[in-house]
Amino acid sequence: MSDSKNDYIMKGQFTADNSVLVLVDYQVGTMQLIRTSSSDVCLRNAVTLATAAKTLNMPVVLTSSQEDRIQGPISLELQKVVPDAFKARVKRAGIVNAWADPNFSGAIAKTGRKNIIMGGVTTDICLVFPSISAVQEGYKVLAVMDAGGSSYEVQEEMAQRRMMHGGVVLTTTNTMVAELVQNWATPAGMQLIMLLLGSAPMMQQAS
Repeated sequence: MSDSKNDYIMKGQFTADNSVLVLVDYQVGTMQLIRTSSSDVCLRNAVTLATAAKTLNMPVVLTSSQEDRIQGPISLELQKVVPDAFKARVKRAGIVNAWADPNFSGAIAKTGRKNIIMGGVTTDICLVFPSISAVQEGYKVLAVMDAGGSSYEVQEEMAQRRMMHGGVVLTTTNTMVAELVQNWATPAGMQLIMLLLGSAPMMQQAS
């Protein structure tokens, strides 16, 4: 291991070189189910994660469920940030656990990354099942909790408990971005710290 502090990586750290970002069902209709948080905040955090992944040249896998029904299309904001991932998105016909769709789990496997950063628009349905399934298949999963929510607090709490019991590690958007960046003084770091500062409550009030 290098003696340079700039090269230090903690054990098990998720980096831009060993991780894939996976975003599940960020569709305009499904976002209306979120009540334990603001759907706007959840989407903003998902977009922040996608922006970080694009800035750091990380692979991104998107999936959606029944876009032609009440769930609707993937958010336009997300489409704009990662257009290539949007074009290659896995459109599920109705499978609840995205991991059970071989096109979805296969798309993740093709990245060659064993560390998954996962966001799901609803914690209690979209996120809980594929995150646990991925762990059972030998992946390490960080679930980004402020990039989604549930309709009721009990649903959110039970889903979080189940994920933790299943070996999923919970995190937040800011922590995830900071872990990936590693150094704010890099060009990518300087760009992404401004993104995080721009979404901070104090900065929003000032604007």
